[in-house]
Amino acid sequence: MNYNKLFLLIAFVGFYVINAQTAKNVDQQSLLWTRYVAQLEFSKKWLAVAEVDERFFSNPTQQNVWLFRIQGRYKLNNKVEVGSGFAYFSVTTQNPEIVLGFQTPEYRVQQDLTMRQKAGKFEFNQRYQFEQRFRNTYNTKDDYLGNDFFLRCRFRVQADYNFWQVDEHYIKAILSDEVMFNGGTNVVNNVFDQNRIYGAIQYGFNKKITVELGYIKNYQRRFSGVDFYDRDIIRISIFQKFKI
Repeated sequence: MNYNKLFLLIAFVGFYVINAQTAKNVDQQSLLWTRYVAQLEFSKKWLAVAEVDERFFSNPTQQNVWLFRIQGRYKLNNKVEVGSGFAYFSVTTQNPEIVLGFQTPEYRVQQDLTMRQKAGKFEFNQRYQFEQRFRNTYNTKDDYLGNDFFLRCRFRVQADYNFWQVDEHYIKAILSDEVMFNGGTNVVNNVFDQNRIYGAIQYGFNKKITVELGYIKNYQRRFSGVDFYDRDIIRISIFQKFKI
């Protein structure tokens, strides 16, 4: 597969989707995302991954989302990996200036197929991910409106470049683009969900602990179909590996 052409295609789709919208209202927001990811390796084929993620608006400072995700992963070979898991989201607000005083829960079941290929200091990967989303909706804390069900398809292409390494220490650059689409009977105006362009620097302290600092440009269509979020996100990540 020609990964250069694939990256150009996904980047073109992402930029086209962003620039082609005739939005009546675009909310510009700045956020800080922090996450801790623990990976437990049972064997060369099987591993479990747990993630805790805290997301905040920066202006004004306000919690956006808290989430927990756990999944099992299986390596078919050195190039192909599959995974399945569950995620719980607790949403405080999508607008930092409007806080309702309660959290809205969302439950997700997810499956993915990830393919990797190395070329010198580069590693390319594609991820196809499918999500089944169950979201409770409320008018007020005591006014429960019901449960909404959505399907979401996500496709991400990513390139990693390892430009420095001494023993177990390394510095890696990461560039990715991900597009997401919604499905289901409740989806009418927002089939296109969002596009995330991500760039990051990753530093490996050793084989067990890695830190990552990155920036996400996130453009997301809201339920109305004519309103959008345009988000600038700084993301700080800590990864830790364990073996049994």
